[in-house]
Amino acid sequence: MTEPGDALSFDLVAAALRSDSADVAVYTRVLTDSLGDALPEGVVTVDRDRTVSDRMRGRPGEVTKITVRLGDQLLTLAARRGRPVAEICREVRGVVLSRREVQLTEWAAELAKALVAYAEQNAQAAQVLRRLVSGS
Repeated sequence: MTEPGDALSFDLVAAALRSDSADVAVYTRVLTDSLGDALPEGVVTVDRDRTVSDRMRGRPGEVTKITVRLGDQLLTLAARRGRPVAEICREVRGVVLSRREVQLTEWAAELAKALVAYAEQNAQAAQVLRRLVSGS
């Protein structure tokens, strides 16, 4: 992010986040793989439902909820009865001050905005977003 042409665009990040949002299972997998594994510990939390079969075979299980914590903003995406449930919360010192359920497109836009702001402060996050935008 040191060169002007290298800056991450909100529009590019938002488009990359929206690209897989039609299928909740694929979308959560993309978020888990691209964000959860690359950003610093504590930024992305992934809740999984592991069956006995998953445990016996060493599989991680089905993703049930993703929580992204950036500053005082808490963005959660869960699946209820096969449909996505997206929430945007404000949290201060562990206390949720506001919570609102939003459409997935609004959630993705808020996530993109928060990630771009975070990437401006963090080189590792900037690399992750570049990979997400480029599709690699």
